[in-house]
Amino acid sequence: MTQLRLFNPHDLGTNVLTEVSLTSERQRLEEKFAPLLREEFHLARLVSYGGNKEVPILRLYRYKEAFAFHFVEEFIQRFGLTGRDCLFDPFCGMGTTLFAGMQKGIPTVGIDKLPIAVFVAQTFLLFFSLKEGELRSTFAELKNRVRHADLAPIASDVAIMKVAFPPENLIALRQWKKVIDALEPPLRDVFLLLFFSILEPCSYTSKDGQFLRLNRKKRVGEPEELLERKVSEAERDLQLLKQLWPHEKAVAPKVCLGDARDLGDISFPQRPTAIITSPPYANRYDYTRTYSLELCFHFVSNFEELKSLRFNILRSHIESKVDNSEEPPHPAVKEVVDILRSQRKELNNPRIPDMLTGYFVDMWRVVQEWARILAPGARVAMVVDNVRFAGELLPVDLVLSEMAEKTGFHVWEILVARYKGNSSQQMRKYGRVPVRESVVVWQKEQ
Repeated sequence: MTQLRLFNPHDLGTNVLTEVSLTSERQRLEEKFAPLLREEFHLARLVSYGGNKEVPILRLYRYKEAFAFHFVEEFIQRFGLTGRDCLFDPFCGMGTTLFAGMQKGIPTVGIDKLPIAVFVAQTFLLFFSLKEGELRSTFAELKNRVRHADLAPIASDVAIMKVAFPPENLIALRQWKKVIDALEPPLRDVFLLLFFSILEPCSYTSKDGQFLRLNRKKRVGEPEELLERKVSEAERDLQLLKQLWPHEKAVAPKVCLGDARDLGDISFPQRPTAIITSPPYANRYDYTRTYSLELCFHFVSNFEELKSLRFNILRSHIESKVDNSEEPPHPAVKEVVDILRSQRKELNNPRIPDMLTGYFVDMWRVVQEWARILAPGARVAMVVDNVRFAGELLPVDLVLSEMAEKTGFHVWEILVARYKGNSSQQMRKYGRVPVRESVVVWQKEQ
């Protein structure tokens, strides 16, 4: 484990501490960074997955936390990255940064702690190796075998798996998984990706915020029909892919499971010169719940393995565990956490203060790791979301930017992509307050 120093609020300086005594920490941050805040609302459509619905291959699997392909393209251009650079995404998700870097001929490395994310990112890159019509002919062969197939194992002791599917769909899906598993790579992985993409429409569930929402009245699709449709979509996208981005120009990225809080085991072709990323937001979303169907069909064998994964990802969700010795690593976070702990009855979940503590302890480690491994002068573009709980607004973009300054980064600008509303519950009780979703832009000192 890499040794990381703790954030010391006294590092902010005597003048700042005098100011803090007169006003809140959050107000101080807003005043400090006000000259660097700039609204660029055209980025609003690029900081969400919606922009990928027009991009061949990337649109085949809905990874709803991703940003858009064109967002990465824009910041590759802003940073002037070329084939001499090394682009890193420490929260690579479905691999949008890697896919865009590959098309631009830029050596790219991506890691993620969630195995379904790494699998999707790796598999998108395999489409270049397929021949026209290969998916369709393979599907026809699988269709002939699937009715006599055994059932693939799943993590059947996970509660959601017992209620997510109509019984006939669950049997059919397990049979399809069994025949897909018997394929040779790369067809096996490509078909697994297409298989994962139909789990939600074949189920009573919907990916909705913090978890999978169960709706027994939902119209549920039939596995074979949906998979055949997805194969046709993939064949069309494959033709478009090879027209838009000839394989000869692509530079294959490196993708692997990894923890952004400790990059000691990650190898790079050279010291990264740029990061384009978006970490999980401090918004209570638990990716191991959102993607539990995919995880239970392939990546975990039982509930204990799923729970272990849940407790080892970045602590952005409500079940995050916090040690008694851990404290908020920034005075603005401590300010909010102290208020929320004194008003636990006002919270819809009393663990929110612990989640915020764990999240910023983790992100402090992440920022220190970036300062350690990045090349001098390296640039960072990171999409982050401010949060509000029980009426208390926490400027995540400003807190992380001040943390970055303490590790040797210069904060160039904070671009406001959009202002988001609050939940109806918060608006009724505390009023409507706009919450920024921002792109923080930093540069490591030379």
